[in-house]
Formats: sequence, C-alpha cells, structure tokens
Amino acid sequence: MAWFKRQDKGIQTPTEKKKEAPDGLWYKTPSGNIIHMRELKNNAYVSPDDGYHVRIGSKEYFEILFDNNKFTELDEKMSSSDPLKFVDTKAYPQRIAESQKKTGLKDAVRSAYGKMNGMNIVIACMDFAFIGGSMGSVVGEKIARAIDHAAKTNTPFLMISKSGGARMMEAGFSLMQMAKVSAKLTILEEKKIPYISLLTDPTTGGVTASFSMLGDFNIAEPGSLIGFAGPRVIRETIGKDLPKGFQSAEFVLEHGFLDFIVDRRHLKAKLTTLLKMLE
Repeated sequence: MAWFKRQDKGIQTPTEKKKEAPDGLWYKTPSGNIIHMRELKNNAYVSPDDGYHVRIGSKEYFEILFDNNKFTELDEKMSSSDPLKFVDTKAYPQRIAESQKKTGLKDAVRSAYGKMNGMNIVIACMDFAFIGGSMGSVVGEKIARAIDHAAKTNTPFLMISKSGGARMMEAGFSLMQMAKVSAKLTILEEKKIPYISLLTDPTTGGVTASFSMLGDFNIAEPGSLIGFAGPRVIRETIGKDLPKGFQSAEFVLEHGFLDFIVDRRHLKAKLTTLLKMLE
C-alpha cells in the first residue's frame, strides 16, 4: 500500500508506503494535494487544482480522443530489429525486450484510425515510456504507414509527439526517419488532407526538427518542453543564461513556432473545430 510521489512529470511508481491507501489509487499533484486516480482520469489527466498536464501515453490519448475508445490499430505487431548490432552497457535487443515487458508496447509509437466526435481520423501517438519516445526505424515506418493510410482513405491525420529525439542505437537509420516522414507528409499536402501536429511534454531532438513542426496547425499542451538540444547544452555552448521559461510551450508560442496552446480537457473539441475549418 502506498501513496504516489511525484518524481518526474508523469504518473510514477510509488515510493512512500502508507497503510491508508492501496497501491496506485491516489496521485500527488505538483501543488501537494492528494487526489483519487479516478478523478485525475476523469479530468483528462490534468491536475484539477493547478492545471498541470500529467505526462500520459498513447493508451490515454486514444481513450480521450476516439469516440467510446473504439479504434482499429495499424501495424500493431511491428517491432525493432538490431541493424547495427549495437551494444553499450546492454545489447540493443535486450533494451527493446525490457522496454516491451515494462510498457506492454511494441515500440515508441502506436497508430490507429477511428472516429472523433463522429469525424474520421488517423492518429499516431508516441510513448515516452518506451526508450524515451526515441525515433527509431520502426517509429518512422509506423508513422509513414499511418500517413499512407490517411492519404488512401482521404482521412485527416493527427500526430501526437512526445520524444527525446533520435534513437542512438540505430544511428543513421534513426536520422533517416526525419526525411522519410517529412516527405510522406507532402502527400497529404498535395491531396489537401489536413495534418495537425500536437506537441506534448517533451518534444525534442529530431522530432522537433522535422515532422512535429510541419502541421497545418502546430499546437501544444500547456507547459510542454519543446526544443532541439537541451537547455543545459545550449547554455554551455553560447555561454549565456537563457531567458525565463525557455523552451516551454508558452515561450515557443510567443516566438511564433506554434499556432496556439490547448488544454487537454478541451483537446477533442478543439481538434474537431480545426478539422471542420480545414474541410
């Protein structure tokens, strides 16, 4: 039995034991309040007292966006291989296997199609819990195939990004995904099929440098970290202190790289309005 303790920016493994609460039943908000997990879920995983957007994955986004949580998943069995026979402290296949066991996911992105407020939509959603949402060859291929499905069925495409960037264990194979997915998006542009990009916490590295910034609308959740290199690397490179709020969604919006910021509790309604506009 335990209370949840805030350790990162998501729902984390409990570390403080209390007899009063079953494991996983409560959540401690950044403001220090304890709320029931059911209340957090019903509030789209947004802390009701301070509006903090808890880091969630594809399972939760699909529940929020697809009508009645009904959808058809695309390429669900696709899994990464080891083209470079990469080993650091562990062999790459071992890291893949451990991440699959821990998360229940095949890789760092899931894609599916269904209806959102009665409108057809294809959604690809990245999962940070799987090797930091890193962009490997399977991630790029699944997104590319989701775009192909959207083009074939004339269906709007939503990309939900949440990534630490390229997957170093695949080196050049990872970086190639930026070009591949970006090129695929031109098909949607040519066919006048809407593409909306949602940047969540965090969206960094090669994902930011490519497909996540190419939407007809680029939108973000409040407080999301959005950037290419990390703030520490930038600060040490330029030798200067960075502005307050640097790389937050609000900072990025102020500097013209986003169209607007949307509260997750209103995300489904906002997306529906945007798609109606683009129709």
